[in-house]
Amino acid sequence: MPNVLAFFIIFVVIMKQILLLLPFAGVCASTVCAGVIDPLLERIDNGFSNKIEVVIEPSRSDFFELSQQGAKPRVTANNKVSAAMGVHWYLKYHAGVQISWERSSAVLPDTLPAVKIAERRTANVPMRYYLNYCTFSYSMPFWDETRWQQEVDWMALHGVNMPLMLVGSAAVWRQTLTNLGYPAGKVDGFVAGPAYQAWWLMNNLQGWGGPQSDAMYERDARLGRFVADAMRDMDMTPVLPGYSGMVPADADRELGLSVSDPGMWLGYVRPAFLQPTDTAFSRVAGAYYEAQKDIVGKSGYYAMDPFHEGGSTDGVDLPEAGRALLGEAQKASPGSKWVIQAWQDNPRAALIDSLEAEDVVVLDLFAESMPQCGDSSSPWYRKEGFGHHPRVWCMLLNYGGNVGLHGKIHHLPLAYRSQLGDPLMQGAGMTMEGIENNSVMYELLSELPWREDVEVDQWLSDYITARYGARNDDAVNAWKLLGSSILNAPAHNRQQGTTESLFCARPCMNPVSASTWANSEEYYRPEDVIKAAEMLRKAEGRLAGNPAFCYDLVDVERQANAERGRLIMADIKDAASRGDSADYRINAERFLKLILEQDSLLATHPAFRLDSWTEAARKCGVSKVDKDLYERNALTLVTTWGGREASDKGGLHDYAHREWAGLLRGLYYPRWKRWFEARLASWPEPPAPIDWWQMETEFISRRCP
Repeated sequence: MPNVLAFFIIFVVIMKQILLLLPFAGVCASTVCAGVIDPLLERIDNGFSNKIEVVIEPSRSDFFELSQQGAKPRVTANNKVSAAMGVHWYLKYHAGVQISWERSSAVLPDTLPAVKIAERRTANVPMRYYLNYCTFSYSMPFWDETRWQQEVDWMALHGVNMPLMLVGSAAVWRQTLTNLGYPAGKVDGFVAGPAYQAWWLMNNLQGWGGPQSDAMYERDARLGRFVADAMRDMDMTPVLPGYSGMVPADADRELGLSVSDPGMWLGYVRPAFLQPTDTAFSRVAGAYYEAQKDIVGKSGYYAMDPFHEGGSTDGVDLPEAGRALLGEAQKASPGSKWVIQAWQDNPRAALIDSLEAEDVVVLDLFAESMPQCGDSSSPWYRKEGFGHHPRVWCMLLNYGGNVGLHGKIHHLPLAYRSQLGDPLMQGAGMTMEGIENNSVMYELLSELPWREDVEVDQWLSDYITARYGARNDDAVNAWKLLGSSILNAPAHNRQQGTTESLFCARPCMNPVSASTWANSEEYYRPEDVIKAAEMLRKAEGRLAGNPAFCYDLVDVERQANAERGRLIMADIKDAASRGDSADYRINAERFLKLILEQDSLLATHPAFRLDSWTEAARKCGVSKVDKDLYERNALTLVTTWGGREASDKGGLHDYAHREWAGLLRGLYYPRWKRWFEARLASWPEPPAPIDWWQMETEFISRRCP
């Protein structure tokens, strides 16, 4: 009997150890995991996987360790994401190579530089969130598998383990509504077009930008599965859109459902909200999650944002709604969590207060400027925070996918670290509305979960050296100047994104920005940006072969021209105030000439060309009808944004403006030219009103008849 007892005790101990390792299923349980991220390494450089060793050691904390194993550098980490982050850390700080939106591959030497001093870094937060609903519309609606794979690689190399994943949602909803018996001919009146699905999925609008063809739905389903699987393959947990109570606005008539009306959003009809007390609630939610499982699979996190941006909650029992939404998500995927954005009034306290702490994760979406927790000086500060629920500290930074340098590079590390003492602060998030801009700010934020502290000037020097593959004093000094000026917005600055180029603004007597809510502040000297561009140009002879440098050279010169335009506009205003029409004419001509020069500059790089955007859109379509629809989506989004009411009365015109070649010469120049001519013709009186929306829609029609 003693032997039996001893055996039983040993068996229990062994089983306990096995159970402790279960959370790491899918990650190698052995010490060395050969080939665990080889595909990623090979996409960086052919043969890279043979030059470096990657080791997986399961751990309850995310970590990576760099060391030297004979002739090979070694990266030890707890999973694939941490390993990829470690590989990128090695590349940046030991090999002088940075992988970015502008540079997805590199040419590495046969023998990699040795890790001279071993280092180990442990993440100070478990959640590293990425993306915003809007990113999928402002930057990603026309991506293919190749571009998505590059982005998933970028996520892994920057330590992201919780990316939002909306691709495939159109196909999910078509299948859901079909299975519920909604009329097939009316589905397209509900599903938004490819460039507008962000606001559809946030319950702001329905149907706008459609209708989509069968081929487009099929493409959406294939791409959604590809992207979700690519994320899972790197040990990320994709945050999928959960069932948020949304149903078509006519679901009461067509499906016999009990709904509430959330009202209008900037002229658009919102989807209805299905009352959680309706006996059909579970059936509708179940149909949604079943369709989603078929197309993109399941998740441990579901994004749900009912009543976004002013959606009416009249007649809705919010606590009951919260329990119903979470309950259906957890019925579909046991143990899953609700991810909700803190934006304006959301989340309503009543919606989530009755839910268990561990079941909800709140994204403090604009925490670098308007935090809702941790900073009582913020206009959006909530004394009670988000109750007992954990939160993710996020940097939004970019709005509308606008082009322009901007950031709080010195404030960012301080603001982030000030929140780490709060046990409810559980993550860092990059929640930009548009990507492929301001790489420096997102690179810095991606490193903060892995750093104790940051000396920004030294970090900038190291960043530029890795980004350009070589040390260059002119380049470093240029970026230090940018870091002390346009990238150094003060802590109290509340502006939504970049200080916008006036080239892109609808003309008026006193233009200050292109978009309605820009609220820019004059926190830097334009002359500093102009000087930085001159300094960066001095480095061109040595760094011209580096793709990141080529991008930055155009981008910084573009910003310098935008600053020159702002200075000329001050002269134009001064001439108007003095009643000097001759001086007004001279400066107006200078301004117009500079717009054309800007267009010519931007035409030298594909990232700054409208044609790159529209060509990607057309490639998505199979038929000419599909191609035209995609292109019209692409052109409308970056000009009027939508219909006349949303554009003019709702203030959405130029919200997604882009300082791109093709837009400058094709739309912004003609707008300003017409204004200056009208202003001089009516001098000294203001000109008659001009229908800018009509002019903008004519531009769209010329491009896409």
